[in-house]
Amino acid sequence: MADVVWRLRSRGCWQEAADLLRPQAGRDPTAALQRAELLIEQCLFTADHWERAEDALRQAEASVAGSEHRAAASCARGYLAYVASVLGRRDRLDEAQAALGRTSALLPPKAPGRPLLDFRRGLVAENLLHDPAAAHSAYTRAHEGAKERGDDLLRSSTWCHLAGLAGAAGDLERARDGFRAALELRERLGFTVGVAPALAALAEVSEPAEAERLRAEATRLVQALGGAPVWLARRLGHLPEQAAAPDGGTVRDLRHGIS
Repeated sequence: MADVVWRLRSRGCWQEAADLLRPQAGRDPTAALQRAELLIEQCLFTADHWERAEDALRQAEASVAGSEHRAAASCARGYLAYVASVLGRRDRLDEAQAALGRTSALLPPKAPGRPLLDFRRGLVAENLLHDPAAAHSAYTRAHEGAKERGDDLLRSSTWCHLAGLAGAAGDLERARDGFRAALELRERLGFTVGVAPALAALAEVSEPAEAERLRAEATRLVQALGGAPVWLARRLGHLPEQAAAPDGGTVRDLRHGIS
């Protein structure tokens, strides 16, 4: 089951993966949380299907048992509020910060959920609070924690965002190294839906000929995945520049992605 869910998720088939987990989610808090996280990720890549994610998260929150599950549910709540805010659906910054703060209060310093929490706090700092110093600190903690735990998927994201901050600060060599590391991890893991954003990010700091090749490869992947992620499809010219979110809000142009 876990392998099938991963294969579906990695190809952008979040709803199908969530449907496989539905029977377990009714009786297992861990499965309920995993299902909610899948549907939140679907929102991230599609800027759509918000109600599915909200419903799944409410079900997960209702089934929690113990502080570990409460922390995971609160972390997911903060992440959904973040994604909704950054994609222009509506401003839920206060909700995101409150939920991630609750998560921190519930987790011991060395808890397994700390690296993911630190990463999500970094996302809020970078994309909503526009505080690169705080974002860098949070991403660094998340990166080190992910390395200790062998979480290569999370580490691919921390590499990408640390590289983005380096590029914004003018350190193109460090940015290229970070984006390459993120790309290599995602390709090795088979996280296909995350490869195109890494390619496009690397293109931003590459020489013109290499950048053109990377963007062409990213374009082919986005087309193969039906236009996901939507914010990258827009940058690559496959959606109108000011395409609206499903509720009429405007999806932001994000240079290195939002996750």
